Amino acid sequence: MPCGVVDLLASWLGLVGRNGTGKTTFLRYMAMHAIDGIPDNCQILHVEQEVVGDNTTALQCVLNTDIERTQLLEEEVRLIAQQRELELEDATRKSNGELNGVMDKDVTAQRLEEIYKRLDAIDAYSAESRAATILAGLSFSPEMQQKATKAFSGGWRMRIALARALFIEPDLLLLDEPTNHLDLHAVLWLETYLTKWPKTFIVVSHAREFLNTVVTDILHLQGQKLTAYKGNYDTFERTREEQLKNKQKAFEANERSRSHMQAFIDKFRYNAKRASLVQSRIKALDRMGHVDEVVNDPDYKFEFPTPDDRPGPPIISFSDASFGYPGGPLLFKNLNFGIDLDSRIAMVGPNGIGKSTILKLISGELQPSMGTVFRSAKVRIAVFSQHHVDGLDLTSNPLLYMMRCYPGVPEQKLRSHLGSLGVTGNLALQPMYTLSGGQKSRVAFAKITFKKPHILLLDEPSNHLDLDAVEALIQGLVLFQGGILMVSHDEHLISGSVEELWAVSEGKVTPFHGTFQDYKKMLQS
Repeated sequence: MPCGVVDLLASWLGLVGRNGTGKTTFLRYMAMHAIDGIPDNCQILHVEQEVVGDNTTALQCVLNTDIERTQLLEEEVRLIAQQRELELEDATRKSNGELNGVMDKDVTAQRLEEIYKRLDAIDAYSAESRAATILAGLSFSPEMQQKATKAFSGGWRMRIALARALFIEPDLLLLDEPTNHLDLHAVLWLETYLTKWPKTFIVVSHAREFLNTVVTDILHLQGQKLTAYKGNYDTFERTREEQLKNKQKAFEANERSRSHMQAFIDKFRYNAKRASLVQSRIKALDRMGHVDEVVNDPDYKFEFPTPDDRPGPPIISFSDASFGYPGGPLLFKNLNFGIDLDSRIAMVGPNGIGKSTILKLISGELQPSMGTVFRSAKVRIAVFSQHHVDGLDLTSNPLLYMMRCYPGVPEQKLRSHLGSLGVTGNLALQPMYTLSGGQKSRVAFAKITFKKPHILLLDEPSNHLDLDAVEALIQGLVLFQGGILMVSHDEHLISGSVEELWAVSEGKVTPFHGTFQDYKKMLQS
């Protein structure tokens, strides 16, 4: 490991590397103090799992993270109650003409004074407003902050876990894909919050712009080796590319020199007149040594199949369509828009506004409450969502899974299709519980695109993909010969693969005239 962990303290670090290289495992070992160089007294917090849902409110759940404050406040309540009991006992003694318990009262008063001083020292009385501010930044309204944690979905409980970590401010904060469960508003808030972070954090993220904004250094994990680079992700990429070019040049120069010497040795090995020259070449060859060949990560692939047919327009159209779940208010009113084979659209808006619901209306999983949604009888729609990744049979391997999904299809055809999405060789035969999140995503992509869809509906497709895989996904989407509608907050993915933004707000879907950067600026303003 070229860089010592201790040297990296007091930095804001991005941990990057291919899916399956062990980034999450590395963070877990760090959290257990199982990595050499981490001081024993270093307080480490790894945000990995959602909080357990119970009757505790979201706000109280965050406040409870400060164990010292919680214990001091509990002791304060207990001592005040004890004081009252002593006062009642004193009043009883006085009425009976007995001496009062001055000693007990003094001890209690002294301890309460100590508690108040400590509460003041740890800024305990501003804790509630700090916790509420953090939750508000992560899109919790005041009403939501007072709801029991058991009332929230897993994604929102992950936000509470993140809020707890930000509130407690450990010496070393470990964040694994923190933006996966956040909408753009919350991502922008978190970016701003982390750029003022007073201590050290290490973040694993697939979001290039997020890394560019919040980190000062990059840790690159490859082949069980960790290498440190100064600067943000773009700087790392440029530096690493230059290093690889230089290493390749050194390798090629070394190979040319060795080949030239070896050719001389082979040619004149048995020539007595050249014996001394041959010996000097052999010694020079030994001294020269080998320059290791540059080992690049294999190229990722996302090759989406081209539809054999192209249905004529209209493909999908909404006419005054409204929707609300049974017993609830209308979420959308009078939606009017269309999607065709040339559509390249990203839907943006806060979480909970109904973007995934619109995808379900388009796919036919939901039907409008009023109005109509037209879909061409010939159109094939593929839907990607986290549900499809979670729904994989983890006891099976990718090839067997595809054979069950498409019985009767030749094995080689299924292998080829898996390979077109980067699930190649032995990876196609590994049990899926051994695959990384990004590898499982590619299996899900393989399943939904086998029938050569005309339209791709993508709900947060970059979640769990590493940065190289996101780049490959962009290239695959650019080359795809069909329509795309995605829900994402990944700026790099959106900017690289779509041409149009739709903003979802207040029950409407409206075109946003501008770039994703313009949309971000509008939110920030």
